[in-house]
Amino acid sequence: MKFKDKHIIIPFLAPGILVTLFFIVIPLYMAIRLSFFHLESYISPAKFVGLSNYIRILHEPAFWNALKNGLFYSLVCIVLQVSLGIGFALILNEQFKGKSFVRGLTLLPYILPTVVVALTWQWMLDGNVGIITVLANKIGLGRINWLETPNLAMFTVILVSVWTWTPFVTTSFLAALQTIPLDLSDAAKVDGTSSWQRFFYITLPILKPILVIIILLRGIWMFNKFDIIWIMTKGGPLRATEHLPILTYQKAFQFYDVGGGTTVATISFLFLFAVVMIYLKVFPVED
Repeated sequence: MKFKDKHIIIPFLAPGILVTLFFIVIPLYMAIRLSFFHLESYISPAKFVGLSNYIRILHEPAFWNALKNGLFYSLVCIVLQVSLGIGFALILNEQFKGKSFVRGLTLLPYILPTVVVALTWQWMLDGNVGIITVLANKIGLGRINWLETPNLAMFTVILVSVWTWTPFVTTSFLAALQTIPLDLSDAAKVDGTSSWQRFFYITLPILKPILVIIILLRGIWMFNKFDIIWIMTKGGPLRATEHLPILTYQKAFQFYDVGGGTTVATISFLFLFAVVMIYLKVFPVED
């Protein structure tokens, strides 16, 4: 690169660098720094306690429960979103009447505000007046307390999460399917291959790069997902849906344990960073 070219590139890179610095790097540094202090609010005097917060948090059963819930929630959501997303993408890639309308309709859950989705599902699943609860009662299933029963609450928020974010996966895979040459599929059909064989030996290998990226992105987003669980259950009942982002919020803003909250956030960041590095080592992103 010539020296004069650098003067052209720097102005284009500067806004992105500044945004990253002020909205990611500096807040991350401040959060990690706060994890080494004890303070009851963001305006109270800070007392340096070293690794005491980390030792305390790692000895709390609530932390390990939140980590277990977060892993279960994110893993199940990833599997369901990717499986359904590929299936829906394959269907929408076929030729049928009204295809454009159906494709647009599938985006509806994803473009709705999360608060609207969460509150609507919360109302429909209400244990007393929810429309789904009433219908279940009419067909003989009884009144099901979807969000009030610990064993059902997690599966309920997973259901809502899958309904909300599967369209993103579907759209991504559908776009990737458009890049597959028709000649490959036609040649395979002439050779007498079945639909499953064409999927596993032609479609899936071509989708592998986007599959690696989608699983990585969905894993990061679902592990850090806060809004939909907080709105619907606030981590309950009996901490059945409490995961690390909710535990962080509760400690920092409800229990006035800012040091503990930032410690949970820092551990969550380090854990997720390690998992991402291992994932990229096992499944490197192809150029």
